[in-house]
This record gives sequence, structure tokens and C-alpha cells, in this order.
Amino acid sequence: MSPRSYRMGQRQAEVDETRARIVAAARAHLAETGGVSLDAVARRADVARATVYYQFGSKAGLLEAVCDALAEQGGMARLAEAFTLADPWAAVDRFVEVMGGFWAFDRVCTRRLRALAALDEEVGRVIADRDARRRQGAAVLVGRLSAAPPDAASLLFVLTAFETYDALATEAEIAQAEEGTSGGTGDLTVATGAVIRLVRAALGGPGDVL
Repeated sequence: MSPRSYRMGQRQAEVDETRARIVAAARAHLAETGGVSLDAVARRADVARATVYYQFGSKAGLLEAVCDALAEQGGMARLAEAFTLADPWAAVDRFVEVMGGFWAFDRVCTRRLRALAALDEEVGRVIADRDARRRQGAAVLVGRLSAAPPDAASLLFVLTAFETYDALATEAEIAQAEEGTSGGTGDLTVATGAVIRLVRAALGGPGDVL
């Protein structure tokens, strides 16, 4: 490797590290405060505000990067598996499972992000774009189901929303706390089985799931 190539590689590694640090700072700030302040994120990441703008261009660009990081670390790449399974109901189940794992990855940050989307138009556009992709995926999957209701795609979309898993997981945690077993785990994957049952009931699928 030539000295120039080495320096370029080192420089890129430094840029990537700075970018990752800013994204992590934005996630932490969002989870703690429920908002996104570029000045606060810059301070937390120990960079200049101009660096945040240079890396991401805008608050929306930063939030896109936060969403990308959540998707990568939350296993959203596995969503492609749902579209390769031969059995259409197994495909729907996998869709539900992967979404549950994704929503569970950083429950607090996701809850804050989606709440902020209802109040901030710029954030709302970022989240709406992500939701549109899930809506499209739901439409593809229900298109393979026989005798599905006309609103099957909408039903699958709504039932795989963060709010559905969050509400079901909260109820499970309350029940566990009352029974003295456990509770407060913050794990949305406990809701996956319930969502699968809801989806199958709503879409007319087999009921042989736990």
C-alpha cells in the first residue's frame, strides 16, 4: 500500500468514526430528552456544529442516519428472508418476527422518535418514509395469501407498527409485575407471539401458533 493510499484510508476511518459518534450522540440525546438539538448533539459528540452539518446536511439527514443505524443493529436486513419463504403464512410470520426484533432493539429511542414525528414536520417526513416501505412490504406479502380480506395490507401494516408491539409488551410487563415474576424488561419481543395471532386472525390465517 502506498503512503498516499494509507493516509486516505486512515482519513476515511476517522471520518467514519466521527460519523458513528455523532449518530450515537443523537440517539442518546433523543432518548433522554425526546428532542433533537444539533448544538446539543455536537457537544455530546465532542465535535463542532459545522461538523454535524458537513456530515449530515440537516437535522433530517442526521435522523435518517439514526434510523439507518437502528435498522442495521436491529436486524432489519433479515426482513428480506420473509420474501423468500415459499409458504405465504410463514413469510408473514417472519415479517412479524423481524419487525418485533427491530422495534425491541432500542425501545426508548424509537418511542421518542415516533412521538417527535407527530410534532415536528421534518421528523415526520423521515418516519413516514420508513413507514411507507413497511406498508409496501406488507402489500407484497398479503398479495400471496388466498382469501385475504380487501384491507389485508392495511391490517398487516397497522398490526406491525411499533405502537402495537409497545402496547402489548407493556401489558405483558404489567401482568408479570403483578404476578411477581418479572417485569419492566423493555423487551418488545414478548409481544411477537400475540402479534402473530392477531395478524392471522385478522387476515384469515391458520390459528396453530402460540
